[in-house]
Amino acid sequence: MLHPFKAVSLSFKKAPLEIRELISLDEAACRRFLHALHHELGLSDLLVLSTCNRTEIYYAADRDQSPAIIEALGQLKGLADMAEYFPYFDILDSYQDSVQHLFEVAMGLDAQVVGDLQISNQVKQAYQWSADADTAGPFLHRLLHTIFFTNKRVQQETRFRDGAASTSYATLELVEELTADIANPRVLVVGLGEIGADVCRHFSDSKAFTDVTLCNRTRSKAEALAAECQLSILNFEDLVQGMKEADVVISSISRDTPFFTRDMVERLEVLSYKFFVDLSVPRSIGADVENVPGVLVYNIDAIQSKASAALEQRLAAVPQVRAIIADSIAGLSDWTKEMLVSPTIQKLKNALEQIRQEEMDRFQKKMSPEEAKRVDEITKSLMQKILKQPVLQLKAACKRGEADQLIEVLTDLFDLENQPTPA
Repeated sequence: MLHPFKAVSLSFKKAPLEIRELISLDEAACRRFLHALHHELGLSDLLVLSTCNRTEIYYAADRDQSPAIIEALGQLKGLADMAEYFPYFDILDSYQDSVQHLFEVAMGLDAQVVGDLQISNQVKQAYQWSADADTAGPFLHRLLHTIFFTNKRVQQETRFRDGAASTSYATLELVEELTADIANPRVLVVGLGEIGADVCRHFSDSKAFTDVTLCNRTRSKAEALAAECQLSILNFEDLVQGMKEADVVISSISRDTPFFTRDMVERLEVLSYKFFVDLSVPRSIGADVENVPGVLVYNIDAIQSKASAALEQRLAAVPQVRAIIADSIAGLSDWTKEMLVSPTIQKLKNALEQIRQEEMDRFQKKMSPEEAKRVDEITKSLMQKILKQPVLQLKAACKRGEADQLIEVLTDLFDLENQPTPA
């Protein structure tokens, strides 16, 4: 076994929005969960990733800990019976499957909109939380830095990052379709998190929309983005009036319960069609809002990949991306295999150094300081030459998957069992 790395995944592929929003974690919850999994379940190499499309836990353990992890997730979210949610989870209990999955997630291959750029930043953020919580061991550090390097290769060597095929861009395309028959449609964007800000940037770049307004509870954040995108600002206290005037309301408000309720929307007295687009998980627009006459609601699951040139370009680059990922995983596997024999190499070095020191002690009294220094240098050089071949053979055996037998021979030959385990 290369490394006991495993994963538990709940994503849009098996779980509908109403399940994903129940399970989703904000930053504070992710940090608490990392602490609980590390200290209560004793898991290491931990990474907790939660986005609008997925909640995933990566960890290292000799045995499958997915039932305990899912139960702990239920406790964190206050869900009484997690057994009913088990079918929505995918369990990846092997090194190969979990590493491959994390690479594909981080590159955007497993995204709802293929190549979504946001996911790479979300993975970096999750890694930072792991580092802050001291739950990332040598393997996870190496894995994530390999992923970041792979992402750079994908950007530089392929056209997978070209264009703007992301969830936020798909939102723009959806609104374009919805308002095709409306002259100069009025768009109101409420909530300026990462996805809301990206939506505003896309609308700013689009010539099809000239009446786009931002609204955010924190005025300074709205002012900074409005200045960047040259868009209008609506005071938060004037939100209801802004909703009355807008043809499309896009919400990316982050909160546990819906902000836009049926009662609120009914009071708008909609005279013609009004479109609500909910980009939040959990949903910020109540499910019953779509029952208001004249109101149409689209949630994150309704924003599907568009047959745009950018997306087609990205899909065409997928084989190249997979080849780069395969190359990176092969390099990571070689490093992981070498990590498995590094304790044996260190024990061998310690055994030879002990022999060298014993012999130096025996003869040092008969030598002058100058002679002792010279002999010390010679014996150190000799030891390095003796070590070179076994180390090279061990590393070569690792790549062939045959290191166990050689480790056994070296352990018996140099009595390495009685050498202290390297710290």
